[in-house]
Amino acid sequence: MKLAVMQENLARGLSVVSRAVSTRSTLPVLANVLLRTENAGLKLTATNLEIGITSWVPGRIDGDGALTVPARLITDVVAGLPAGERVDLTVEGTTLRLKAGRYQTHLRGIDAEEFPVIPTAGDRPTTRVSQRLLRQALSEVAFAAASDEARPILTGVLTKLVGERLTLAAADNYRIAVKDLPILQPVEETILVVPARSYQELMRILNDTDDPVDIMLASSKSQVLFHVEGTELVSRLIDGQFPNYQQVLPTSHSCRAVVDRDELLKAVRLSALIASSAANVVRLRVGDPGSSAITIAAAADVGDAEGEVEAAIEGESVTIAFNARYLIEALQNVDGEQLALEFSGPLSPGVIKPVDDPDYVHVIMPVRTPS
Repeated sequence: MKLAVMQENLARGLSVVSRAVSTRSTLPVLANVLLRTENAGLKLTATNLEIGITSWVPGRIDGDGALTVPARLITDVVAGLPAGERVDLTVEGTTLRLKAGRYQTHLRGIDAEEFPVIPTAGDRPTTRVSQRLLRQALSEVAFAAASDEARPILTGVLTKLVGERLTLAAADNYRIAVKDLPILQPVEETILVVPARSYQELMRILNDTDDPVDIMLASSKSQVLFHVEGTELVSRLIDGQFPNYQQVLPTSHSCRAVVDRDELLKAVRLSALIASSAANVVRLRVGDPGSSAITIAAAADVGDAEGEVEAAIEGESVTIAFNARYLIEALQNVDGEQLALEFSGPLSPGVIKPVDDPDYVHVIMPVRTPS
């Protein structure tokens, strides 16, 4: 293999694929990145067997070939080269030589044949969706997936494609986040469960643009592929039946408050400083007689805290307790300046909805506390 690429293009490609490099595997080749000449350029691939990321770097090829080299090492070496320099890459046996100006280094690698096969995209996408809309939707949903592997299905995000809509849903034992968004071409009903970690990496690849990302099922139907110009992410799917979250979504409420998101988030964070010394519980009092504010309070052995946030309140008054962490994560990830909080009582789930987005809902289970 012999080719030349620009330093900034190679550095960018390596930074993208290095997110998929395995750091704990007993297979040494999974700590490497695969370099292969393809389509008049350099194809970079890394995988941890859950996700695989591929990035194409434009270049001038003088000889085809492939090799895997330590991902962290080559990323650091290339990042340290002068910007704007041409980098010449030459493979001889299992050694890669990089030369840029007066600097050159040799890296010992592992034969490309030992690298796992990563599925490639088919000729036609299953569907397409705006990168901007998908990135926003994932930021509002993926964080709510479980991190505990005790129930693997809950570490994934339900991804349901039907007609012209895509529904994303994530849940653990304490919260549920659901987002509905349009897709660019209709499809038959397809239901997948994608690991939340895969979606977190996809968010890093997606751009703030309406240009589409292609979504494709691998022929085996055990993996899903996301293709953005110049980059491709492949993720395994999680087997199993995702819980019927719709049964848990409240359909009515007895109290509703519309509040400024940033002000509420600030007040909850302040009370959480006290709550962290106890059970991490904060209490919300909504609709106190004569009050047009939500009171956020916490108490522990170290002290107590109380704050008020102006709100437009309708219905009965309610006092309800939540885990401060879950409430903070919901508030900081929901996209919207004004939020509607809906309650049906102190032991019923609380609902958070952006006032200007009817396609998103977040449900948090309350904490039972001594009266």
